[in-house]
Amino acid sequence: MASRAECIAEIVGAGGVPDDEVELRNWLAVRGLGLVPIAEPQAFEWPGPFLGRRADGFAVLFGVPPGTIHGSDDGALEAAWVVAAHQSPPAPAPGDAGTGVVEAIAIATAAEAPMQGVEAATAIAGAGLEGDRYARGAGTFSPGRSDGRDLTIVAAEALADAGVEPLESRRNVVVRGVDVDALRGRRFRIGDVELVGARRCEPCAHLERLTRPGVLRALVHRGGLRADIVAGGELRVGDEVAPL
Repeated sequence: MASRAECIAEIVGAGGVPDDEVELRNWLAVRGLGLVPIAEPQAFEWPGPFLGRRADGFAVLFGVPPGTIHGSDDGALEAAWVVAAHQSPPAPAPGDAGTGVVEAIAIATAAEAPMQGVEAATAIAGAGLEGDRYARGAGTFSPGRSDGRDLTIVAAEALADAGVEPLESRRNVVVRGVDVDALRGRRFRIGDVELVGARRCEPCAHLERLTRPGVLRALVHRGGLRADIVAGGELRVGDEVAPL
């Protein structure tokens, strides 16, 4: 059974978190942090980690929809909190993404349908990969369209570390040698196709349900990138991936 202090330490990445209520709030305050209570914990969705309390203890939840990555995993949430900063830090400048190569391309014809590996696919600007469920607006997360829904990219190195096969990841493009995370907010190309990185493609309980337990935790912050297609064309296995 995980304690509240243990779970907060997991979220903030620091040790020495006190259990006492007053000491805890002071500990958070000197770090520019606070606990923000969630009004409807069972309906709450958040793309980052948050603190939850169940009948048998505390837990860290993550993803949309949320899954447990630490602590209690049994029963409904009785309460939940976001560990939030008092002020938003400035966005870091993108790092050097380097260059890489496409190792695999995959599409699925419908939500939750098996991913099918292909040697090439047509990238359609503002839509996605021809034949894929998201290009047709039929993906699990297609309703309420937002930036980054055209296609998903993931690093082969991250999948290998997590023990996840390329098709299991349910990402459209698997690349090697490029820092996928450093492509957020930047334009880049795959072969002749131009894209812009929108946001991380974090793992979630939906992915874990379609694969196996442990995938969610293994891919936190390494689940890849959601990107939009600016200029379409053919994507092929073996294409170079490089920032513009």
